[in-house]
Amino acid sequence: MKLNELSPAPGAHKNRKRIGRGVGSGTGKTAGRGSKGQNSRSGGGVRPGYEGGQMPIHRRLPKRGFTNIFKKNIAVINLKDLERFDTDVVVNEAELVKAGLVKGKRDGIKLLGNGELKNPLTIQVNMVSTSAREKVEAAGGKIEVI
Repeated sequence: MKLNELSPAPGAHKNRKRIGRGVGSGTGKTAGRGSKGQNSRSGGGVRPGYEGGQMPIHRRLPKRGFTNIFKKNIAVINLKDLERFDTDVVVNEAELVKAGLVKGKRDGIKLLGNGELKNPLTIQVNMVSTSAREKVEAAGGKIEVI
């Protein structure tokens, strides 16, 4: 048996119904749409979600929650992400964007203490966790909160 000899079992494959292909086909002329009315016209039919005048389900169901419009979008970086920088480099927002660690619009950058830091770096961020501050200072670097 070869791949080009494979075929589905008899009766397993059924041809699609070709509508609007002449009266002899059984679905010619009106193509199964009926004679008149909204659904027989091109572009006809009701909009999505319309339920014939009944109160639509998206209006019947209760709404939950809210969106906080004052929410701050804080970018998070870890100490293990800063291993790529050389010794005695000033790591600021521009450097983090250039390295691809921070993307998009944000209201600040927070440094977290996940991982270890071997190089002494000067890091300029908006927020820093206690564990991250201790690890950076233990490695000989310093944190500048801006």
